[in-house]
Amino acid sequence: MTMNRRDFSRVAAGAALVASPWMPAMAQAAKPVAGKDYQVLEQRAQVDAPAGKIEVVEFFSYMCPHCNAFEPTFAAWTKKVPKDVVVRRVPVHFLANFEVLQRMYYAMEAMNVVDKLHASVFNAVHNERRDFSKVALAADWIAAQGVDKAKFMEQFNSFSAATKATKATQLTNAYRVDGVPSLGVAGRFLTEGTAKGLAVVEALVADIKAGH
Repeated sequence: MTMNRRDFSRVAAGAALVASPWMPAMAQAAKPVAGKDYQVLEQRAQVDAPAGKIEVVEFFSYMCPHCNAFEPTFAAWTKKVPKDVVVRRVPVHFLANFEVLQRMYYAMEAMNVVDKLHASVFNAVHNERRDFSKVALAADWIAAQGVDKAKFMEQFNSFSAATKATKATQLTNAYRVDGVPSLGVAGRFLTEGTAKGLAVVEALVADIKAGH
């Protein structure tokens, strides 16, 4: 089963960037080309980052094997971003059975346990073959991780989680995301979620900072 609307290259699990922390990566690579290495949005998408900050969005699904493979690389990269770059994750809702995991993410976010459990959810889906098709199954798994089950259910069913899920779908459509993982930059650009894509993001951020 695939959740891709377009075929993105698969990233090897644990793949690493070829260069160190930030801009040096692009010094050794050709400047990315619009239409080839990234897409320019015809209409800008909404950004939540405050003024003076550049927003980078990772569109993902816990059901996606490519997202699972990309997660270690992306997680390591997020720890090195400059202070004027804001990173956020947006779970997509391509298929009906993605909804539980989408709202599960926002419930975990509200409970401040994403950093603790994000990689574990990927592991549960892809390695342990856990079934998260129903909220009761997700709640049981959450409880087994030491998280209050009642509070999780409260957040899962909250107006806030429903609103964030709706906004996630709106943003996915605004960026015209047709496969995951994908990376959005500043409401203006979209590239693939790969190590190469992260280098493209770095170059785009540098251009934005330079006023290009």
